[in-house]
Amino acid sequence: MNDQEILIQVSSLKKTFPREAGNHVEALKGITFSCAKGEIYGLLGPNGAGKTTALRILATLLRPSSGKAVVNGFDVMKSPVSVRRSLGFLSGTTGLYPRLTARETLEFFARLFGMKGKELTRRVQEVIHGLEMESFSHVPCEKLSTGMKQRVSIGRTLIHDPDVLILDEPTTGLDVLAAAGTRDFIQSAKARGKCVLMSTHIMSEAETLCDRLGILHEGQLLSEGSVEELKEKTGEKNLEDAFLRCIRRQAGKGIPG
Repeated sequence: MNDQEILIQVSSLKKTFPREAGNHVEALKGITFSCAKGEIYGLLGPNGAGKTTALRILATLLRPSSGKAVVNGFDVMKSPVSVRRSLGFLSGTTGLYPRLTARETLEFFARLFGMKGKELTRRVQEVIHGLEMESFSHVPCEKLSTGMKQRVSIGRTLIHDPDVLILDEPTTGLDVLAAAGTRDFIQSAKARGKCVLMSTHIMSEAETLCDRLGILHEGQLLSEGSVEELKEKTGEKNLEDAFLRCIRRQAGKGIPG
């Protein structure tokens, strides 16, 4: 880990969901990791690994069962409002109001963060220009293409210029152009010093974007490090094989690396 300022710190985080007949499922089993300013940290894992659960706890959408999570110096349990002001959360399931235009959507969320007057107008225009939304800023969201909607969602996420960005599988379901535009946004956020935590199951995306990766499976953080470190730890030549080696090792099916 470098000496940069840590903006996300997760320590021994657990989450248990109750089930019928008094049973429960452990979605997170005491994971620990951190993410710094100017860094992209990726949670890599198959569906059901616990990635979304971890991100939703950090975004204060879920309460942890135990452990600690701190965002920009604020504990998610003790100071949830301060945490929400510090971050932007982007999820593939985040909906847009269909009758609002792209501009109206940004204005609405800007007001939620306390902006008004000239400050609001200036910031909305900055985001529209930065995400190249001028051509459709006055179009209702229900009439936008998938890629255009994604840009509006990204704009909504960063309208308040947060220090921390939490992105839950941000390119899932997007076409090639929309996915490329989203990756460009993520890289530009890092260049501007943002702390970016993202989940993905796309190996090429993880390898291209992430400074460090945590391999998550069945609620456990199996290994973490840069792409090169993970390959070195497992003795594999590419990230996908390194990932599979970690998963199979946990299941007792692989040859120890």
